[in-house]
Amino acid sequence: MGELEDAVMTRVWKWNRPVTVREVLEDLQQERSIAYTTVMTVLDNLHQKGWVRREAEGRAYRYEAVSTRAAYAAALMNDAWAQSDNPAAALVAFFGMMSDEQRQALRDAVRIVQGPETAADASAGSAGENPASASEDGGR
Repeated sequence: MGELEDAVMTRVWKWNRPVTVREVLEDLQQERSIAYTTVMTVLDNLHQKGWVRREAEGRAYRYEAVSTRAAYAAALMNDAWAQSDNPAAALVAFFGMMSDEQRQALRDAVRIVQGPETAADASAGSAGENPASASEDGGR
């Protein structure tokens, strides 16, 4: 997902309504010189990737976001991480670039994903209990 795709998606999210190629083009042209066909191709690519849906309106389409900006950012991070030949090293480098606030947000996110039972397991383990002893019968 390139810079131009991100610029187009930014507008789709910001406006939060179905948009036309012409509307996106006119807004992008305030920042850069760009052709109608380029914006049309980017929106078509985003449609093929599943990031926008479209509905025909006359001879043109109206496009709207399928998911949130957060899901898009997560997909970008996942794509970048998946391309690494050493994912653990990539994560360490990424975490090293984070601000204290971003690291706290990461800790909060991990707690949310792990859920409350993980916190209970951690506190039970710290009380000296052996979590494996609770299921010595092998789950039968």
